[in-house]
Amino acid sequence: MSHLRHLLTALLCILPLPGLLAAEPYGYPLDNPFEATIAGTPNPLMPKLPDNRDIKQKDYSFNLRPEREHKLPDNFWAVKRFKYRLARQKHRAPLIFIIAGTGARYDASSMEYLKKLFYGAGFHVVQLSSPTSYDFMISASQHATPGYSPLDAAELYAIMQRIRQRHDDVLVSSWHLTGYSLGALHAAFISVLDQHQKAMGLQRTLLINPPVNLYTSVSNLDRMAKVKLDDVPAGTTFYQSLFDRLALFFQHKGRFDLNEAMLFEFQQSAEKLNDEQLALLIASVFRLTSADINYVSDLINRRGLITPPGQHISDGTSLTPYFELALLCDFNCYLNDQLLPFWQQRYRSKGSLRQLIRETSLYALEDHLRDNNNIGVMHNADDIILGEGDLEYLKAVFGPRFKLYPRGGHLGNMAFHNNAADILEFFHADTDS
Repeated sequence: MSHLRHLLTALLCILPLPGLLAAEPYGYPLDNPFEATIAGTPNPLMPKLPDNRDIKQKDYSFNLRPEREHKLPDNFWAVKRFKYRLARQKHRAPLIFIIAGTGARYDASSMEYLKKLFYGAGFHVVQLSSPTSYDFMISASQHATPGYSPLDAAELYAIMQRIRQRHDDVLVSSWHLTGYSLGALHAAFISVLDQHQKAMGLQRTLLINPPVNLYTSVSNLDRMAKVKLDDVPAGTTFYQSLFDRLALFFQHKGRFDLNEAMLFEFQQSAEKLNDEQLALLIASVFRLTSADINYVSDLINRRGLITPPGQHISDGTSLTPYFELALLCDFNCYLNDQLLPFWQQRYRSKGSLRQLIRETSLYALEDHLRDNNNIGVMHNADDIILGEGDLEYLKAVFGPRFKLYPRGGHLGNMAFHNNAADILEFFHADTDS
C-alpha cells in the first residue's frame, strides 16, 4: 500500500463523529482536501476586501541581532533587520496581531488576505513572520532553532511588546491575536504567556487550522513527499510532467495566469492532477521549507551538519551543494539532528523526543485552553495535517468555541466568505471602539 493510501486512510479516520459537524449546508465547492489545500477559494466566493491603495500601511524594521551583521554572508543583507507590517486606522480601533504559518513571511499572500479582512472590519493590523521563516531566524531569533513552541512564542511575544511600545501613538481600544497553521499553535502559546505576564492584555485569540500534535502534522507531510507515482512517463520527473500539463492547459486557455483561481480552474480541466500528484506537490513545498530551516539553523549556529565548520561563504559562493544536502533531511530529520540536541542542551534535559513533542503541542496547554473562554479554534474535518482523534480532542477541550467545517483541506477555505464572517464574528464581541 502506498504512503498516500496510508494518509487517505488516516484522513478517513479523522472524519468527525456525527454531531461534531454543524447541520447547516456549507457551500465551499472542493470536496478533495488536496485540491482545496492547493487551490484555495475561487475569487467569486471570497468576501469583498479593501484595495491596498485604500489601506494606510507601512513596513517597519528593528535591528534585533546586530551581532550577526558581520557573521553572515552579504547575500543575507535583505533579512538582517527584522521587518513587520502595520496597517493603521485613522481612528481609535482594536488591534490584531497575525502570525504566519510554517516558513511564511509577514507579507505572504495569506497574511495579506487576513490583513485586508481585518482592516476592512475596522482593525489596526500587525503582520508577523513565522519563527520558522528564514528572515525571522536570521533577524529576530536568538537561538535560530525553531520548533520548540514555548521558546518560539516567547520570542514573538517580546517582539509584540516592542511593537506596542514603538507605536504608542496608534489609538488602540483592545488587543487581539490570531494565526494560521503553525502560527495558530504559536498564538496558543502566546496566550498562555500573556495570561501570566499580562504585558499585552490580549482579549481574544483565534487559532485557524492549528496542528494539535506538531509531530503528527509534519510526519503527515513528510510521508506525502515519499509518494510513488505510477503514471509519470519513464525518463520524466514529476515536475517535468507537471510543467507539461500546465503548458498544455495554458495553450488551450490562450494566456498565462498563475494564481489560485487558475489552480482551481486547472483542476476542472482534462489536465488535472490526481491525488498522488497533488500530495507530492504539497509535500514538495513543505520539504523546501524544511530545507530552508535546516540550512539557516545550521549556518547561524555553526553546527557543521550542512555547512562545514570554518567554511567562508561569500556572495560568489554557490549555495546549491548546501541546499541539496539540506533537502536530504526532512523535518523529522531536523527534529532529531538539530532541535532535540538544542532543547536538551538549553534546558539541561535528558528528555526524549516524545517529551519534546508533547511540550510543543496543544496537549501542553490543555488546562489553559479548556478554561479560557477567549480562545477559539476553527478547523476542517478533512485537514491533511491532523491525526486520528485530533478533532475529538479539540471538541472536548474547546467545546462551543470549536468551529468545524466539513471540508476545506488545510486552509483552503480560509478565504471562503462563510469562514471570513465566522472569523470576524469571533472578535465582534470585544471590538466595539
